[in-house]
Amino acid sequence: MIALLLALAPVSPAVAQDGSDQPRLHELRFDWARDVAITGTAGVLWISSETFFKDDLAPPECRWCDRAPDGTDTLNRLDRWGRGLAGETEQSRDRANTWSNIMGFAVVPAGVLGLQYAVGNGSGAPDRFFAEDATIIVQSAVLASLANQTVKFIVGRERPFVHQLPEDQKRLTEHPTDNNLSFYSGHTNLAFALVVSAGTVASLRGYDNQAWIWGVGLPLATSVGLLRMGADKHYLTDVATGAVLGAAFGVAVPLLLHGRTDETVPARLSGGNVRMTPMAGARVAGISGTF
Repeated sequence: MIALLLALAPVSPAVAQDGSDQPRLHELRFDWARDVAITGTAGVLWISSETFFKDDLAPPECRWCDRAPDGTDTLNRLDRWGRGLAGETEQSRDRANTWSNIMGFAVVPAGVLGLQYAVGNGSGAPDRFFAEDATIIVQSAVLASLANQTVKFIVGRERPFVHQLPEDQKRLTEHPTDNNLSFYSGHTNLAFALVVSAGTVASLRGYDNQAWIWGVGLPLATSVGLLRMGADKHYLTDVATGAVLGAAFGVAVPLLLHGRTDETVPARLSGGNVRMTPMAGARVAGISGTF
């Protein structure tokens, strides 16, 4: 029946002749030499500061200690309330920490890139678009992470679980160089930078179904922040700041470095991209489309 209706319904002249009404996607400003250099340099600085130079760069004593000179606890009410999310036992805090690493460094990056590919491919994007999109997303993430690492080393906020320890036990933690790097949450910052940059790139390109990136990605990124609080590694203000600044990089990097050019490309039409338009006539109703 559908085949009969399609045969009876006239195909529009534009589709039949030159495909001039074919959906088009936007080219973005992108230069492989420049963008690989920016991404690679930022990535090396971020990773090396964590793996090779952390002992030298991390403050040995807290600069933001949430205590008065006489030792009185001055932690603000918001962060005091937020600590209610921390696990009650060491096992539960360790479990939250493990899951925050899995989510932040595996599930969110893989999920974001997978969604970006699916949305672009479903919109008929040329194959090269995904490579460019992925580079922009990673670039946003590593620039956000480098900024985060710099702020952590400068601010030197004591982590929540360290804050509760007696002074003579603070240097006995598993990773003492990590004790005073609470502000702001790197895991949350990275997760939101990935998600928001992917959504921004999809919007700039003009992809269909880009809402999937936001609808799936933002809850995943939020869960990373909640897990960091559950692990007692960060305060609520650390996580909220990480979300805001990660999102800011996710918007700013694509817009400032990779905005739209004046060029567009036609969406690739194939068997996997079906575009149909309802049609009605005096004697027959049907669907006209390009398959």
